[in-house]
Amino acid sequence: MKWMRFGIPLMLFVVMAAFLAKGLENDPRHLPSARLDQKVPAFSLPSLIDATTIITQQDLKGPMLLNVWATWCPSCRVEHPMLIELAKQGVNIIGLDYKDERPDALAYLQKFHNPYSAVIFDEKGDLGLDLGVYGAPETYFIDAAGVIRHRHVGIVSERAWKNSLSAIWASISDGGGA
Repeated sequence: MKWMRFGIPLMLFVVMAAFLAKGLENDPRHLPSARLDQKVPAFSLPSLIDATTIITQQDLKGPMLLNVWATWCPSCRVEHPMLIELAKQGVNIIGLDYKDERPDALAYLQKFHNPYSAVIFDEKGDLGLDLGVYGAPETYFIDAAGVIRHRHVGIVSERAWKNSLSAIWASISDGGGA
């Protein structure tokens, strides 16, 4: 009976430690995308800049970056100068304003400048949900056929661009761009 008093908690501890050790092997930044190597899902949403203009998946033929952002996202503000620099270098970036308020988003782009060739206004988050967005910022690399080739979760920083993202961009843009 004495072994049960100490043996069962010890066994539970060993099992829990094994699960925790296995979890430590996973990269928390790696979030697989169900949409990888698939076309952008069908959608029809207004432009942020001109609500009478409708943008659909047919408009998302790359090479391009689809950048998910919002005014309520502090990381998006950190990322924004890098997006402006990439746009200056010729990288085509489409914005996806995610679960935001139109006046706030317009004021944000007015204040911090607009790196986007177009901005999709996803007020309810429907397109974000279809893409599998966990939160902002996220950036999707879309090729000329409208197929999602890569998903970057988090800030597109200068370091991330130099270390890996520029090579992905080059692979979908036939070596063009930055």
